[in-house]
Amino acid sequence: MPRIVGIDVPNDKPSFIALRYIYGIGPKLAMDICRKAEFDPQTKAGDLTEDQLSKIATILEADFVIEGQLRRQTQQHIARLRDIKCYRGLRHRRGLPVRGQRTKTNARTRKGPRKTVAGKKSVKEMR
Repeated sequence: MPRIVGIDVPNDKPSFIALRYIYGIGPKLAMDICRKAEFDPQTKAGDLTEDQLSKIATILEADFVIEGQLRRQTQQHIARLRDIKCYRGLRHRRGLPVRGQRTKTNARTRKGPRKTVAGKKSVKEMR
């Protein structure tokens, strides 16, 4: 497995797909990187030469925020929203959807599994 910027990318996949294993690189950026490094995106990642790998690494370090730095930046943005106590920050703090989605139904990804609350017993059952 070739290592690019400290990440092992799969050998058997085309390079433009393998680049997506790096956090912060999607389909468009992967194609742009292949174009800048001047090699065929369909080349298997395992077949890339050391020269091509070093080109990719220099392009990534120079032009893009990726991996740990991007994760840290994202966490700092969320922490800032929490600190200034804006609406989005409160939603992050409570673990609820942030971007206006409904929560009466759905929202299970953010809220977690259902917590069943026992209902009141009816008058008939108490006798």
